[in-house]
Amino acid sequence: MSNSSSIRHFLLLALADTRQLQLLHFCLLLGISLAALLGNGLIISTVACGHHLHTPMFFFLLNLALSDLGSICTTVPKAMHNSLWDTRSISYTGCAAQAFLMFFFLGSEYFLLTIMCYDRYVSICKPLHYGTLLGSRACAHMAAAAWASGFLNALMHTANTFSLPLCHGNALGQFFCEIPQILKLSCSKSYFREAGLIVVSAFLGFGCFVFIVFSYVQIFRAVLRIPSEQGWHKAFSTCLPHLFVVSLFLSTATFAHLKSPSISSPSLDLSVSVLYSVVPPALNPLIYSLRNHELKIAMRRLMTGCFQEH
Repeated sequence: MSNSSSIRHFLLLALADTRQLQLLHFCLLLGISLAALLGNGLIISTVACGHHLHTPMFFFLLNLALSDLGSICTTVPKAMHNSLWDTRSISYTGCAAQAFLMFFFLGSEYFLLTIMCYDRYVSICKPLHYGTLLGSRACAHMAAAAWASGFLNALMHTANTFSLPLCHGNALGQFFCEIPQILKLSCSKSYFREAGLIVVSAFLGFGCFVFIVFSYVQIFRAVLRIPSEQGWHKAFSTCLPHLFVVSLFLSTATFAHLKSPSISSPSLDLSVSVLYSVVPPALNPLIYSLRNHELKIAMRRLMTGCFQEH
């Protein structure tokens, strides 16, 4: 019997058993991370440099890109290191930091997606009040609230989880430090305290989900009343990317944590965890840039200007 004070490191789930597959996974993760860094970095640079993009929609998109960068930089570098050097170890402190940062960035992203839904709702359903409801100060306050909520939520869960005594070894069934996996190692009845925090977070998350669904019902009702085809196209070009990103985020995360144990297997669990933690940060910039004509033009101008300078 050992407790958390005697555990100095955790063993993460290996991505592969053979050396060839480990190197293949390293190359795949390198490609995905470079795509995420390039795509999100390009969105951040484009919105920051393009003065005509200093609107609420693109301001929140910039914050979303920052959260995507943070989440992929939290998990992928360590996974690449382990694949390249054929190891599974992560220090106790590193595991706590990784769990906190992952919870922080994913929570902040979910709150930001909810705020972006509100932005689209006001833009389409209450266009005359857009400037009043979404002024620069209001946008800054909402973004700050999203980041602060993600931080406090992550801090509570991480502090509580790593205060529990652990006596079921140090092997985690995940390729990064995830709080549900660490709770499986606990031997204390005080894990019910963490279960209470999870229930509170679940209610908060469900409230955001209900708000998103209600908002999009109102948005689609308003869009269907638009007489011109051009109006339809403009409305859908801003709403569909957000809807795709929300669907990808919620479907992968929900399936990863709520799937039936009867269909669970190490390979499936690993694939699903990669889908919800690694793939969305790389796909989100592509989804937004493909559907948003204004953003595509601004990106093209930025890249053309950079090439001309060199």
